[in-house]
Amino acid sequence: MMAHDCSIPVIQDGTYGFDARGIARRFRHAAIFGALNALQPGETMRFCNDHDPLPLLSQIGQFFGERVRIEYVQREPGEIVIDFCVVS
Repeated sequence: MMAHDCSIPVIQDGTYGFDARGIARRFRHAAIFGALNALQPGETMRFCNDHDPLPLLSQIGQFFGERVRIEYVQREPGEIVIDFCVVS
């Protein structure tokens, strides 16, 4: 099976790609939280990964609460794309 190339088109300005597959596992969560902290209201981070990061999603929900909305763009084994939208 060919890996997803994270090429799902961006449908709006203010959406920034983040491909977690290229980041060493021990740094991923810190990098993701840093990227989310850098976003302004109305901006989105399009996150690509090779697995469904359920523990990470729980941590994001606990830390950011309603400030970050989580929307799956693609949810297939080995091909996960999630939009993290900063709402306020």
